[in-house]
Amino acid sequence: MSELYNVSSSPHVRSKDTTSRIMLYVVIALLPTSIFGIYNFGYKALILMLVTIASCLVSEWVFEKIVHKKSTLGDMSAVVTGLLLALNLPATLPWWEAMIGGVFAIVIVKMMFGGLGQNFMNPALGARCFLLIAFAADMTNFSIDSYSGATPLALIRNEGVDSVNIMDMLIGKTAGTIGETSVIAILIGAIFLILMGVIDLRIPGTYIVSFVIFLILFSGHGFDVNYIVAELCGGGLMLGAFFMATDYVTSPITPMGQILYGICLGVLTGLFRTFGANAEGVSFAIILSNLLVPMIEKITIPKAFGQVKEVKKHE
Repeated sequence: MSELYNVSSSPHVRSKDTTSRIMLYVVIALLPTSIFGIYNFGYKALILMLVTIASCLVSEWVFEKIVHKKSTLGDMSAVVTGLLLALNLPATLPWWEAMIGGVFAIVIVKMMFGGLGQNFMNPALGARCFLLIAFAADMTNFSIDSYSGATPLALIRNEGVDSVNIMDMLIGKTAGTIGETSVIAILIGAIFLILMGVIDLRIPGTYIVSFVIFLILFSGHGFDVNYIVAELCGGGLMLGAFFMATDYVTSPITPMGQILYGICLGVLTGLFRTFGANAEGVSFAIILSNLLVPMIEKITIPKAFGQVKEVKKHE
């Protein structure tokens, strides 16, 4: 009796990881910074999280109904997009603007390009940049309760590094977006992802090191440890480095490509923060680097053994 075998070429990957499992790990890793964001900014932060997650889920469901595609809500990617978007928003943002951001992230950035795996930039950051352009005043309003509205990065730029408390920046008792303030909470989540094998240190490590080198060379502060630590802890650099720059879809797959990608991230963030009009710059640095990924992969994908470059014949 003959048997049928499904034979495929190597490599043969044996793993229990699925898209939904990986996304679940990311959600779990984001819980520390999400919980701290709610503690730090109150119920408004929770409302924005619920709004962005719901708008992302509904947008994906409606879009797939319209185009008669099989539902992909089970992969949890829309939940991750909604949560990441909320963590990149100020708690003072009106809920309806956050809802628009969720729709933009899913429909325009993700689904219009074919869905998960086809988007050319991180959907949450694409939506954040869209909201920054469309609702600039609301997106830069960080005044809430005990915080005056001046973020640590703005204080450093206007008044110097002595105007900020680095310990407060590590803990997260500062103004900023919902999920960027507590470096400790972010690192707890990042360590979880590393232990679960979801990410490694190649991209975030290269990103951070490149950024520090840029600051030492071009910021005008030299090797000022307080300034460097404050810049690392301020803004969305840590959140971006571990949770958005490492996005599987929009980052390179080759080891050398990931290193080049991290260098691009560090240099662009350094340029925006040192010479740009805005004190932040992480979101735009990641999006611009996302656009460079196809070129980075083209020049870093290893050639097959024995393959040589075709020589053009001149007639």
